[in-house]
Amino acid sequence: MKHKLYAAVLAALTSVAPMSAQAIDVGQPAPAFTLPSLQQNTPTALTQFAGKVVYLDFWASWCAPCRTSFPLLNQLHQKLQAQGFEVVAVNLDEDKTKAEQFLKEFPVSFKILSDPAGQWADKFGVESMPTSYIIDKKGVVQNIHHGFASDDIKELEAKITQLLAKK
Repeated sequence: MKHKLYAAVLAALTSVAPMSAQAIDVGQPAPAFTLPSLQQNTPTALTQFAGKVVYLDFWASWCAPCRTSFPLLNQLHQKLQAQGFEVVAVNLDEDKTKAEQFLKEFPVSFKILSDPAGQWADKFGVESMPTSYIIDKKGVVQNIHHGFASDDIKELEAKITQLLAKK
């Protein structure tokens, strides 16, 4: 009986197309999108940041690693913004008030956008929280980072600094 159940589960899993089949990968252009900012509800397009190195971060209020990442990303943004670095964080909470409460606890100076239906998270292939994409000055994804631990910021800063130095 166990073997039949195992075979049925295995067959079901292998017949489903992997979610990341359409995911954006390193070396591909980041899809252009426009989403409303969380607080002002003003449309913001990813193309507004053309010519800059962008850390595109998909997050949610319930994401425990986001509590670690936000203060560190804010510091990095303030440190490197004058060199052409931007952080664009896309919130996936269906309830906007949860995201706003999170931001009261972890205030940031970078752009916060809202994607409550997860439309763009799906297009990018986000499977874990947070997931971030480092996009170069030409709009090409150079790095994909899943999750976040405090030590990650050093490696991310090195990659971002390297991209900022490129002409």
